[in-house]
Amino acid sequence: MRVMGKRIKQIGVIGSASCDEQLYDIAFRVGELIAKRGYILINGGLGGVMSASAEGARKAGGTVVGIIPQADKKLANPFCGIVIATNMGHARNMIIVHSSDAIIAVGGGYGTVSEMAIALKEGKRVVAIKSSINLPGLVHVDTPESALDMIDGSDEG
Repeated sequence: MRVMGKRIKQIGVIGSASCDEQLYDIAFRVGELIAKRGYILINGGLGGVMSASAEGARKAGGTVVGIIPQADKKLANPFCGIVIATNMGHARNMIIVHSSDAIIAVGGGYGTVSEMAIALKEGKRVVAIKSSINLPGLVHVDTPESALDMIDGSDEG
């Protein structure tokens, strides 16, 4: 998809498949801001942070691509406008990272760490909100607005 000859920025949102209300609200706001800035949201298509960010983006009129680990597209959360069923389990994390111009992590566990590490190794901007993970090159911010400002300031896309 191109707008005036320039490719639309694709932002990956990563985080736990289950989360508390605070992380859900943060992820929802991240998704909303991604849509309002005209970007495409890519995530793992399941619950928790993935569902919250997808809901925020869709309610703001955005496009959401869910890259799910299973073969059955019906397993994606209802906010994914486009579902890519990989039947690859955790290996789908590589697809999420390589399809994203930058990554925003909200909370997260081991799966999130793997996605962050791959993205950083590939030279992508990775911004984390409410994460205890520390990796060289990872940028920590306090708000969804700050995360998107960091992404806006990157030269990816």
